[in-house]
Amino acid sequence: MSANTSYGLEQARIQLPSIVADAHAGVRCIITKHGKPYAAIVPLEDVQRSSAEADLASGLLALRGTGRGLWGADVGQTVSELRDEWGEA
Repeated sequence: MSANTSYGLEQARIQLPSIVADAHAGVRCIITKHGKPYAAIVPLEDVQRSSAEADLASGLLALRGTGRGLWGADVGQTVSELRDEWGEA
């Protein structure tokens, strides 16, 4: 994959077909407005990969393993102790 390329807004408008072809070939493009980054044209697979990663990160699978060790080595005993504690109140 080539390095990012950068185009001013007007230049990007004129060269859009070429920029889209580059994106299809794996090249990312930054569109600037008044010299500041404003938008990006990226390969579709980058968007699909980001979307899939976001889906995983926002789902229940993202929580997998986060409670490891929370209940101690013997989960049954920990729960039993908690029940006993609540029964004393």
